[in-house]
Amino acid sequence: MSATDTAPAPAFEEVVITTRRSVTAPVRVYEPADVDTAGTATVLALHGAGGWLPGEPVLDGLVAAGLRVVAPVWPAWSEHGDEDCLSDMQDFALHGWDVATEMGLLSGSGSGELHLMGHSMGGMIAAEMAALAPQSVARMALLCPAGMWLGDHPIPDIFAMLPYQLAEVLFADPNVGEEVLTGGADFSDNETLTRFMVARARQQGMAGKILFPIPNRRFSERAYRVTVPTLLVWGRQDRLIPPAYADAWQAALPDATVELVDGAGHMLPYEQPAAVVAAVTSHLTN
Repeated sequence: MSATDTAPAPAFEEVVITTRRSVTAPVRVYEPADVDTAGTATVLALHGAGGWLPGEPVLDGLVAAGLRVVAPVWPAWSEHGDEDCLSDMQDFALHGWDVATEMGLLSGSGSGELHLMGHSMGGMIAAEMAALAPQSVARMALLCPAGMWLGDHPIPDIFAMLPYQLAEVLFADPNVGEEVLTGGADFSDNETLTRFMVARARQQGMAGKILFPIPNRRFSERAYRVTVPTLLVWGRQDRLIPPAYADAWQAALPDATVELVDGAGHMLPYEQPAAVVAAVTSHLTN
């Protein structure tokens, strides 16, 4: 049973903001029902290279648990924004903080505690944000983050893969993966396939700035700055970034714990959302 089976999935409002750097960014805002959000803790959630899907069971589950969720969309993952507006890891991390500032999430703005959560590439960026401004973060949850490189466990090159090859690498059950990744789209239709490939090319171009040729921007040298309590959630069957990386992250961060999730690969937010929601909620509300 998923974490959201007992109640309708919370709706989100999408707003479009412009940061101080003049970057246009769509942002999903999930508000908990029947809760006065003044002083409510907010989770700034960062998506990975696949972007947000129409339905996000983990975000819905966090909102059902009483947390407010703000989920920006990175440039190139929407019709807004220019893929040339961010160039490197520092740009991505600063853009995250610019979004937090524009959305009034920082201390002194009347909001409650700010937590960070990121999946894969989003986890990599969240960690960099916490290294830049640890004093602004209460707690952090990273879901199989990219950002390190172990020579004994090389990460497959997703940029060299065709769409049909991704499910095998990203999901414990490739059959589930094909359904999630396609979103029910009919790729036998040439127009649908063309739109998908054009969008994917834009997204890969942007993601490649921090993930290619290998997803290592020397974060381990800055990890000592991340003093916030951090939860690392990893799919036990992750074939993209295997669980050996969980140990490396835990060793690098001053205050980190690891939770492995059975029956999940790299896309554990969609494979085992209830387990992810339970672990993250417990950590963020401790």
